[in-house]
Amino acid sequence: MFRRKSKKLRENNAELNITAFMNLMVVLVPFLLITAVFSQISILNLNLPAGVSEDIPSEEKPPKALEVVIRKDKFDVMERNSGLLKRIINTENGYDFQGLNTFLQTVKAHPEFNIDTSVTLLMEMDTSYDTLVQTMDAVRLIVREERELDEKGNLIQGELFPNISMGDAPPETDNSQTQLGTEGSL
Repeated sequence: MFRRKSKKLRENNAELNITAFMNLMVVLVPFLLITAVFSQISILNLNLPAGVSEDIPSEEKPPKALEVVIRKDKFDVMERNSGLLKRIINTENGYDFQGLNTFLQTVKAHPEFNIDTSVTLLMEMDTSYDTLVQTMDAVRLIVREERELDEKGNLIQGELFPNISMGDAPPETDNSQTQLGTEGSL
């Protein structure tokens, strides 16, 4: 009835056949590596303001320093020593990043700022992260109407003020008038 297995069969170890699994791995691993999306992270260095400012001798003219103040309803483009250069009011769609970029291009063309690469962004406490990033892009790069491409098909962009410092916006005063005459003149 029941047959007993012989000792010979019990001692035979069965080997695993992993050839099919290895073939699958040889095909699957390169396929996954080729189709994987590698995330691109860009790093933007920021210059944080120093805790203690140095005293500048009074006989020297203080250096020009461009500031963009982000308020909830406008941008104020200022020169630290002279005052307000231009106030850019929000549009019905929100902040006017294109208007800010266009005005900063005219500022960059001015002889007092054409070699300057620094700008300070001063923002109110409730400024959203998205607004901050879009403002940094508007301040940093020239946005052109016509798209110019290089030989590889990449978009050519110029620099305005790539060295960005950040800080808190001063409280808004009602009598903040430009000290340079009419707004928008340098």
